Amino acid sequence: MLYAIYEWWKAAADANKEWAHTFSFLNLLGYITFRAAMGCLLAFVISVIAGPRVIRRLISLKVGQPIRTAEEVHKLAELHGGKVGTPTMGGVLILGAVLVSVFVCARPLNPFVAVCSCTMAALGLLGFCDDYKKVKQKKSDGVSARTKLFWQLVIALVAACFIYFKKEISGFGASPEEIRSHAAGFCLGKQSLGIGEICFPLFKADGVKKSIIDLGFLIIPFFAAIIIGSSNAVNLTDGLDGLATGCTITVALAYTVLAYLAGHLYMATDYLVIPYNRYVGELAVLLLSLVGAGFGFLWFNCHPAKVFMGDTGSLAIGGAIGTAAICVKQELLLVIIGGVFVMEALSVMLQVGSFKLRKKRIFAMAPIHHHFELRGWHESQVIIRFWIMSIMLALFGLALLKIA
Repeated sequence: MLYAIYEWWKAAADANKEWAHTFSFLNLLGYITFRAAMGCLLAFVISVIAGPRVIRRLISLKVGQPIRTAEEVHKLAELHGGKVGTPTMGGVLILGAVLVSVFVCARPLNPFVAVCSCTMAALGLLGFCDDYKKVKQKKSDGVSARTKLFWQLVIALVAACFIYFKKEISGFGASPEEIRSHAAGFCLGKQSLGIGEICFPLFKADGVKKSIIDLGFLIIPFFAAIIIGSSNAVNLTDGLDGLATGCTITVALAYTVLAYLAGHLYMATDYLVIPYNRYVGELAVLLLSLVGAGFGFLWFNCHPAKVFMGDTGSLAIGGAIGTAAICVKQELLLVIIGGVFVMEALSVMLQVGSFKLRKKRIFAMAPIHHHFELRGWHESQVIIRFWIMSIMLALFGLALLKIA
């Protein structure tokens, strides 16, 4: 919407219409940085204002979070007993704030924005169905793991195919026109990168980025695995008040920077030597809107939480982050920037694997945030220390861009 206003003003300015000079400040709407900041602010305001109403509505619908019994989780049931009845499905607040902000502040038909928004919405709907079933049956088990994984796979494959076959997305590198107009005369032709190639910031030399491997068509299942893995990792992290929300803010901020840099010719090709695409910068508006929605939701989700995001929020957020990482061609960097999410997912896999193979547990309980709770850390200590780790990992990931 804001960009449409800018285009309307720009056409009037080019036609030398008098009113266009009076409203010259509308030129701001053409800048990604301004619209991203507005998206962040709008998403925050929507979350904070709508939050109390959403919470009251969820309470009236009696959609309280089912808590696992002492027979299932033993001592953890005592620690989390006070959370019984706290409304869940709060992820609808995040989803609504982000999608409204994207519609108003971003260019919704931009292919990168469109694929991230649609993936987020689709996974949010899947999470909503899961939460609804939990609430209706008053159990912690919702949609079966097999059914959930099937629909995650369908959604992820659709997104991956769109990314692979959509011309504007699958081409990374400067166009011939951009090469000719580049003032520095740098040989940007060397910077082209196929959508099937996997790269990492450390793999570059002599001003040219080097891909690790070219997977070709196999990049489609690889992309799907990233989206599914990221979605489930955020879901596993969402076990303490504000933990997943805080880490989401950090990761989304880091990828906002990456998207903005990847969409600007000089910064991407000459200075940092990272994959460049003229359209990907717009993704910064969506990601910063997610940051604003995250801060707004954290207003109510911080300890002691008044509302939980549920699978409605966690599956959607994870899918959006995974898709964004693919769009900026920094898939492997997500392992570092989203290190807390990776650690949570790995702890579950190691715990399950160890118990099946050795009949022994590595951790007191998985995901790992519960391990530290059972080892004596207060819930607030676990949350804040994990936030600190997330911030440090995000900064380290961004620092890698200029190394080598």
